[in-house]
Amino acid sequence: MPSKSEALFARAQNILPGGVNSPVRACKSVGCEPVFIERARGSRMWTVDGQELLDFVMSWGPMLLGHADPAVEAAAVAALKHGASFGAPCPAEVELGELIRTIMPGMEMVRMVSSGTEATMSAVRLARGYTNRAKILKFDGCYHGHSDGFLVAAGSGVATLSIPGTPGVPDPIANLTLLAPYNDLAAVEAQFKAHGADIACVIIEPVAGNVGLIEPAAGFLAGLRALCTQYGALLIFDEVISGFRAALGGAQARYGVTPDLTTLGKIIGGGFPVGCYGGKREIMAHIAPSGPVYQAGTLSGNPVAMAAGLETLGQLAKCDYAGLEARTKAFAEELAGILRAKGQDIVLNQTASLFTLFFTKTPVTDYATSKTQDSAKYGSFYRQMREFGVNLAPSGYECAFTSFAHTEADLELALAAARKVQL
Repeated sequence: MPSKSEALFARAQNILPGGVNSPVRACKSVGCEPVFIERARGSRMWTVDGQELLDFVMSWGPMLLGHADPAVEAAAVAALKHGASFGAPCPAEVELGELIRTIMPGMEMVRMVSSGTEATMSAVRLARGYTNRAKILKFDGCYHGHSDGFLVAAGSGVATLSIPGTPGVPDPIANLTLLAPYNDLAAVEAQFKAHGADIACVIIEPVAGNVGLIEPAAGFLAGLRALCTQYGALLIFDEVISGFRAALGGAQARYGVTPDLTTLGKIIGGGFPVGCYGGKREIMAHIAPSGPVYQAGTLSGNPVAMAAGLETLGQLAKCDYAGLEARTKAFAEELAGILRAKGQDIVLNQTASLFTLFFTKTPVTDYATSKTQDSAKYGSFYRQMREFGVNLAPSGYECAFTSFAHTEADLELALAAARKVQL
């Protein structure tokens, strides 16, 4: 008799393409079917079959306080009692915008949207409208959502499933996206020398998170800042993953480089479907109704998400980031050591509360080196860890995330599970 998850997945495949609403969830690259989640709290999730899972996906990053944080939950419920959606301004959107600006001073003005993808596509439209240029430059393997121009050499599910990057994207649109390897400043400079007058913006995950975790090399982000300033292009930091994770103030605070525009995702709404983009006042003034660049959304500034975000960011401002980073580093290093003791080639990339274990002997510094990993070996590791009660990303091209809800006992449980793995 099939489990409840198996039965649900069978039903889902008759109504949802591939049985899922986001491709990586199908678990194809790790050689198994997904489990369906019934509820989550703190560092744990429970499947519809009652299995308890220690979670290191954390909704792909935003649950930095843990799942269903009681205070965030209370704030959202209180807001919901006054209405789920107004389609009109509400006080909390002003308060949240002001709080984001306090934490990330480079975001002098902010526009709320409903997802990270909406934030990045809107930021690029703004950059094009502000500069009156058409081309954008992105980096191999960096994922900025599924807007047409971003699917050229994209990471995340595109990399996981080995999907060609541009089916459905007309060539004229794809041709407006220029590429460079991550961490290769000389390649970026060459693109500017060839196309500088046409480049509206450089968009980058300042800490790459969608080909596994990759940190920027020393001077790389500062070099991008200098090139954009030199050629009159805007620098956009996609901090949907790194925002409030790499540091409270994001990667821009951690590495001391201020972009022209920043995009943020669902962490600003405590995990609700929300995002925002913002930056220098002079640039943001070009967004309608202040300026001619149009962007709108009925759910932008949703009152429930704004209330949850205010509580989330308010708590994060008081959290011990250094302590969480130290615990994450020690845990990830011990986990890597367990696998190496089993004869595995492991490269560990870790920063703040993010890490990736690459099954390779090649140092991973860009998309090309990320692709040297043994995906089959990762799949076996994933399946066994899930069987032992530990939930990891169902792709070797993603990050693992700890949270302030993960205890030392949780981390020991995960290490004990890893010791049982046979590879």
